[in-house]
Amino acid sequence: MPADSSIHTLAGWRRWLLWPAAALVRLWGRTLRFEVTAADLALLEKRDVPVAFVLWHNRLFLTPEIHRRYRRGKPLCALISASRDGAWLTAFFGLLGMRAVRGSSSRLGRTAASGLIEAIRSGLDAGITPDGPRGPCYDFKAGAVVVARTTGIPVLLLGCRYYSAWRLRSWDRFYLPAPWSRVEVHCELAPAEWMADPDAAVPKLAARLRELSPD
Repeated sequence: MPADSSIHTLAGWRRWLLWPAAALVRLWGRTLRFEVTAADLALLEKRDVPVAFVLWHNRLFLTPEIHRRYRRGKPLCALISASRDGAWLTAFFGLLGMRAVRGSSSRLGRTAASGLIEAIRSGLDAGITPDGPRGPCYDFKAGAVVVARTTGIPVLLLGCRYYSAWRLRSWDRFYLPAPWSRVEVHCELAPAEWMADPDAAVPKLAARLRELSPD
């Protein structure tokens, strides 16, 4: 089956340009001092079924390290834009051990959702940023609810509080935690019954996720 020409990819020497950055991020993540309660740890290490990790886009830096520490051996996939920028991000995440499902709410949305659902049903965890890829910041879109409702997997809201971090001048004011800094990691399992009504679930999930990730 021919590749979809509307999905941009990165190959050859361009991929290797990202290797030093990926190595730096891996090293950077390992310096962070995570503070996790026993209750949160039990949720993070839940392995009987795949889990949908839902977090704000500006906390995305932590995802590879959290998954490495607490979900080792459980593959993680993420929805990444089909654009040229998404091709670079796909290659970068691949070097960090994450798999990509290409598309977004604005491009190839139905195809992307189907791909994400298929990946989850094959046993992969999913990472979802409900305000990505373009925002507005903290605007919770319904995609996470639709995916969870269709697959029946638990939605694990993932938040954090940084003790020392820089913020970029991006649309989401992306957080970069300072190396060797403390990070409080919080999570909460969303009740399965919330997913029965996506319209009602969205404001509830958004409110809980804001409380778990104070600015």
